[in-house]
Amino acid sequence: MKTKRFFAPTLFVATVGISLSLLSANASAEEAVFDLDEFGTTVSNEGTPTGSGTLEVGVVLDSPFEGVFNYILSSSGPDGTITSYFDEPLLTLDENMQYSNDGAMHYAFDEENNEITFTIAEEVYWHDGERLDIHDYVESFYVMGHPDYNGVYGRSSGFTLIEGYLDYHNGGSDEISGIEVIDDNTAVFTFTETNPTLLSGGLWVYAFPVHHFEHLSVSEMSSSPEARENPIGIGPYKVDSITPGESLILSKHEDYWRGEPQLDGINIQVVSTATVSNEVANNNFDIVEYFPVDQVVDIADAEGLEWLAHTSDNYDYLGFKLGEWDAENNVNVDLRDEMKMGDVELRRAMWYAIDNAEIGRQFYHGLRVGATTLVPPYYEAYHDETIEAPTFDLDTANQILDDAGYEDIDGDGFRETPEGEPLDINLAVISHSDVAEPLANYYLQSWRNVGLNTNLLNGRLVEYNSFYDMLGNDTGDIDVYLGAWQVGSDVDQSGYYGGDSPSNYGRYNDETNNEILARGLSEEAFDPEYRIDVYKEWQQYMVEDIPVIPTLYRTLVFPITENVVNYSIDPYFNEETALYNVGFSEE
Repeated sequence: MKTKRFFAPTLFVATVGISLSLLSANASAEEAVFDLDEFGTTVSNEGTPTGSGTLEVGVVLDSPFEGVFNYILSSSGPDGTITSYFDEPLLTLDENMQYSNDGAMHYAFDEENNEITFTIAEEVYWHDGERLDIHDYVESFYVMGHPDYNGVYGRSSGFTLIEGYLDYHNGGSDEISGIEVIDDNTAVFTFTETNPTLLSGGLWVYAFPVHHFEHLSVSEMSSSPEARENPIGIGPYKVDSITPGESLILSKHEDYWRGEPQLDGINIQVVSTATVSNEVANNNFDIVEYFPVDQVVDIADAEGLEWLAHTSDNYDYLGFKLGEWDAENNVNVDLRDEMKMGDVELRRAMWYAIDNAEIGRQFYHGLRVGATTLVPPYYEAYHDETIEAPTFDLDTANQILDDAGYEDIDGDGFRETPEGEPLDINLAVISHSDVAEPLANYYLQSWRNVGLNTNLLNGRLVEYNSFYDMLGNDTGDIDVYLGAWQVGSDVDQSGYYGGDSPSNYGRYNDETNNEILARGLSEEAFDPEYRIDVYKEWQQYMVEDIPVIPTLYRTLVFPITENVVNYSIDPYFNEETALYNVGFSEE
């Protein structure tokens, strides 16, 4: 999840008639578009950290953070980003996005016996002084697999393939038979089968402080002070205080296992999209998370800053509500025959009616680009750039709708359904940035241009937490929604589009889709070429079946003050740029 103020401010008091030509009237193309090659991924300052100072971190949000600071218990992207400043994964990823043994836990994979042995390093301590042991890792699975667990994890193959996990999850056993604790440092996990995703993002990598939560039931944990007011981790900095929804103050964790951190502390503060550019230009933050790419042009030449950027693991999409969630059976019920957006030809026409490539240029200055498939270029080996996805063509959109029987019967300018019923389409969009409303209005106008009566849900944008509550609970009269995914290190897509995934918010459940995704996790998929072919087939199928429309591939952009050293945005682990080595050089 990760926005705009380049053009004249009056243009953002948007009407439904907003157009891209109007938006670009006050700026040349040369001014609007950046080249990713202009940015690095690691700060150029090669100075030695002083070992002191407080890092000021801004997190761009236009609503308070939810404030659940534990990886198991939170599903919020901003909460996870904040948590990463005081907690860390037990396993790290290398440049090939495969698990390495540079973290606080090592692993050994026995492919022949479908076993993985995990061993906790010595002298790793929680922030309250308790030693980390293997039970803190094992307990993660007992919490996420518990029938009363109300979080979003625990359903991927890294869980369900553990022997006995599903039996435990379904209440048939008090134990997970495939997890054997050998001693306080070691456990062996036995899987019913293994697949390629396990070692490239499929394993759970975070510890859970058993002693911190042991007095609570699983259902109480996410709302507890232990998760919201007094969270702990094993990272180089610990939480001193939290102002709910607004800020955290962190201080040095003296017993950090890798070595002494190079800062006295870190202050994390929520900052709005309306003020973040001024704050950054005045050097009030040393690092900013989720900086709006549309605002880079405003302060690109500000003094004392260095800009980092890389292709993101995020992409934007338009999702269609095609069913509902069956909580009792943990499955999406596909109701395309009954749903307003169930006709694939309607969805296809809506794709042809929008110009995502131009949106990337005009709204985001080239720092987002038009998307084609649901496997973004972040997965270099898997992304299929040869697939011919629908591109902007109003004539084609109109022809598709005509051929499918969507006609304006009553002469009001809008098409009715093939059955002659009114077709009123509600679009839900998060209130997340200056660009949210004009972008929503652009999509609405694009669809109105082909005779579809589309309107903003309840006539307004939706607050972040309410948006995902409505999607997750299938509430609100949502037909289409503008969402975003942050993908994992592994290309497996079942967590987003699998028939049994609660995060599949469109409630799409399709036999062919499920079968292709299953092949991507099969034993045969240990062969890289086979797996690449599977996900290219899946991309093509999703372009044809269109449960969602991929709209934009993202770029992450970070303004960093020039005196910061040893900081990188590379997604893999590097000892030199690990958080405990980030610091300030002498002025």
